[in-house]
Amino acid sequence: MSAPSILLLHEVTVSFDGFRALNELSLDIEVGELRCIIGPNGAGKTTMMDVITGKTRADRGKVMFDQNVDVRRMAEAEIAHLGIGRKFQKPTIFENLTVFENLELSMKMDKRARTSLFAWLDDDARDKIADTLRLIRLDGEADRQAGLLSHGQKQWLEIGMLLMQDPKLLLLDEPVAGMTDDETARTGELFKSLAGKHSLVVVEHDMAFIEQLGGVVTVLHEGSVLAEGDLATVQNDQRVIEVYLGR
Repeated sequence: MSAPSILLLHEVTVSFDGFRALNELSLDIEVGELRCIIGPNGAGKTTMMDVITGKTRADRGKVMFDQNVDVRRMAEAEIAHLGIGRKFQKPTIFENLTVFENLELSMKMDKRARTSLFAWLDDDARDKIADTLRLIRLDGEADRQAGLLSHGQKQWLEIGMLLMQDPKLLLLDEPVAGMTDDETARTGELFKSLAGKHSLVVVEHDMAFIEQLGGVVTVLHEGSVLAEGDLATVQNDQRVIEVYLGR
C-alpha cells in the first residue's frame, strides 16, 4: 500500500499566449518523499512550481495539497500558510542582519502579539533556532552578518529560514547551483536528513547531486511527464536521452 499524497497534480494545463507551458501534467508526491525533477529548459519546471505556489493559475486540472486542499484558487500567502515553502535559485536573505536574526524573523509567530521586530524570545523559540542552526551547519555563524557568508552558506540559511516555518512541503529550485563540491555534498546530506519529516521536490540539473539524493526522478518535457523512475532507469530511457541527456 502506497503512502498518502502530500501533493497531487492531475492533468494540469497552463498556456501563455497559445504556448502550452504545462500540458496535462500529472504528478503524485508522497508524504515524506524526496523527489527530483529534471528536464531541458522550457520543459515546464518553473511553471509547475508557480502553479503549486499560486503564482500562476492553472487553466485546467487539479492541484491538491495534503490530500483534500485544492490550492488552485488560493492566494500565494494562503498557500504558504498551509505549509508549502519555496526556495528560489538565488538566495533571498536579509544580508544586513545576523544569521540568528534571519532565522528569528522567519519564525511562524503571531505577528499581532509582537511589540517589536525582535521581541523577547522564549526558550522554545531559542531552542528551535539553535536546532535549525545545527541542522544547516551554521551553529558557529549565528552572530555573523548574513551578507558575509559564502554562497553555499547563504543557500543553507535560506533553507533554514523556510524550515523555521514548519513546512510540510519544500520546493527547491536548483539549490546547489554555484556551490563547491563540498557544499553540494553537505546539501545532499541535509536534504536526505529532512526527507520523512518533510516532503521535498528538488528541481536540479546536477546529475551527481541527484544520484546522491537517490529516490524517484521525474523527467519533464514540453510540459508533461516524459519518464519516471530511479536515476539509472531514466538515464537509460531512449526518449530521455534524445530530448535531454544526449544534448
